[in-house]
Amino acid sequence: MSSSRRPEPGSRRPEPGLGPRRRWRPADWTPRRRWRLADWTLRRRLLAQTVLLLAVLILVVGVVSELLLREFLIDRFDAQLLAANDRSSIAQNEPPPHAENGPGPVFLQARGQGVGTLGAEVVNGRATAAAIIGTSGQPELIPTAEAAALAAVPVDGRVHNVDVGDQAYRVIATATPRGTNITGLPLSQVDDILWQLGVILAVVALVGLVAAGVAGAALVGAALRPLRRVAATASRVAELPLARGEVALAERVPDVDTNPHTEVGQVGAALNRMLGHIAGALAARHESETRVRRFVADASHELRTPLAAIRGYAELTRRGRDDLPDDVAFAMGRVESESKRMTALVEDLLLLARLDAGRQVVHEPVDLARLLADAVADAHAAGPDHRWLLRLPDEPLTALGDPNQLHQVVANLLTNARTHTPAGTTVTAALAAHGPHAAEVTVTDDGPGIPPRLLPEVFERFARGDSSRSRAAGSTGLGLSIVAAVVAAHHGTVQVRSRPGQTVFTVVLPLHPGEPGAPRPGGGLTRGRG
Repeated sequence: MSSSRRPEPGSRRPEPGLGPRRRWRPADWTPRRRWRLADWTLRRRLLAQTVLLLAVLILVVGVVSELLLREFLIDRFDAQLLAANDRSSIAQNEPPPHAENGPGPVFLQARGQGVGTLGAEVVNGRATAAAIIGTSGQPELIPTAEAAALAAVPVDGRVHNVDVGDQAYRVIATATPRGTNITGLPLSQVDDILWQLGVILAVVALVGLVAAGVAGAALVGAALRPLRRVAATASRVAELPLARGEVALAERVPDVDTNPHTEVGQVGAALNRMLGHIAGALAARHESETRVRRFVADASHELRTPLAAIRGYAELTRRGRDDLPDDVAFAMGRVESESKRMTALVEDLLLLARLDAGRQVVHEPVDLARLLADAVADAHAAGPDHRWLLRLPDEPLTALGDPNQLHQVVANLLTNARTHTPAGTTVTAALAAHGPHAAEVTVTDDGPGIPPRLLPEVFERFARGDSSRSRAAGSTGLGLSIVAAVVAAHHGTVQVRSRPGQTVFTVVLPLHPGEPGAPRPGGGLTRGRG
């Protein structure tokens, strides 16, 4: 029998992802977690790194382009300035007609001077006349305070930068018999060109980054698609019930994703090899478990007959026990007692072997209230030195299952409480509804409790407690393991929590979907004697 699950025809598998999908939770998308690099997916990291690298490249290209263009423009600008200075020198020696009527120096009105050209005369360290050509083509005087900076321009035949008011100029000074003539051009022309280029580069870069992000997302998604298929295969394997039973581990990475020449193919091939080893190990484990279960079942079945014979012969000696020596009578009594104990152990092992083999459980309506009441009555008879309490609901609760096995569940829990607690301990058995479709059976005692180190293995077979929960009464160590196996066979759950003064075993069983069972024997609280 295979326990691997396959999708039903017509059902849709979840889209493969880079890991098992889980339901979205608001706590998973807090701003703090959203920007933690450790929580980013590989796709997001690759996309972010690609866009960031492209942005840095564009920034470097833009800065270098701006610097190179500025040098180029400055060189051309200086050439224009030298040409304007030559025109000024010619106009200084040959003034143009009517030049004396305009404001500013005479040479500023030379033919060919463009808008924004600056001209100034420096005499005795003072700028006596400074003007610029306005948009109307006529010179406009510069205030004396702003023109004062022009007086400090050295006469060395080189171009210098000077701030006149809120404008930056490239100027050159030429010596004359009267003093110094200064010619300049505004740098705003160069700055305007550089700003326009910067805006164009920024817009183009932004559009390019967006386009690169969209295209990169598609390309990275396509590149990671084989990895998602590999992860999907691993996720499907992780969802298989591999703990017990026969497992048909047929999931494998597709051949297209096992190319040894690619990184993803190497991962896929390694995963397939690992799955092959796991499938072989699971098959070997199942075969070994099957042989062990068959041996336990066969041995238990074969031991029942000789044990019954031993017990019968031991009981037969009771008829003539008065004629037997005391030591022989005592020995036969011990044989009878141990045969009973061994018979119980064999019966428990046989039941566990049948449950492990997955034998079909008898399903019939079981009145849980009546079952609990009968089990508490039996426990009171077996342990009169304990105080037994029974709590039942007002409404009947009916489960669907094997009445004998469910009775054994409650009986084992009560026996466990009686065996491992001192006389006078109060043991409470309670039944209550657990939601609309389940019933909850609890067995609580106020004994010394279970040591914390034993709680994880309390339902294991042959689990032993310490001296406070010893096997002095002949415990086989299989009672709680039978409880867990029977409850699991009935699609229920069993849990335990314990502390000094309170140990609670909780069994949850699904209710019978049909009509409720027979009326239970009484409601509310029933207190036993003891």
